[in-house]
Amino acid sequence: MTVLLVRHGETTWNVEGRVQGWTGAPLSGRGREQARTTGAYLAGVGVDRLVVSDLQRAQETARLFEDGGLDVDRTFEQGWRERDFGDYQALDRTTVADRRPDFDPEGSLTAVETVPGGESLDEFVRRVAAACESVLADIDDGETVCVVTHGGPIRTVVADLTGRDMPSLAREWAPDNCSVTEIDPAEGTVLRRGDTSHLE
Repeated sequence: MTVLLVRHGETTWNVEGRVQGWTGAPLSGRGREQARTTGAYLAGVGVDRLVVSDLQRAQETARLFEDGGLDVDRTFEQGWRERDFGDYQALDRTTVADRRPDFDPEGSLTAVETVPGGESLDEFVRRVAAACESVLADIDDGETVCVVTHGGPIRTVVADLTGRDMPSLAREWAPDNCSVTEIDPAEGTVLRRGDTSHLE
């Protein structure tokens, strides 16, 4: 059994440094190419099915996997959404820092405990944990499942499996667009974190 966590391709808001959360923008040209290349890679390793965040950028990434040759069943799950950043969504990081002195614009908004109008960090972590448990409960022996999601959920899973404090990990590391993080469900271990070698 293998679970691959893939962050969506680069979006135009990623390029602009805007907070996406539950809103967001379409993939950039570079993001679309990342998705096609990642689809070819996933087809090559034998992914059996996709579990996809229902947000636009994740769905677009998963659709473009087909251009790379990956043609498998897809299910869309709200549990794998990025954190709801409420009033900060669509703002650039500098503007958020102006409103929120405890936020470092070079750091991670995911590490902040609460956001006005959005999910608390605790609510977000519990939601992602439930989504991950659902995938792990449904995976068959010998199956490879790819979850197409966002940076926050990937860091949440990695923090849980490695015993790390989520805010500390979020401040240290963010998975690149279309990077692959591999976990072994049987052992509960992280085998690869944020691998982008397939994009080179």
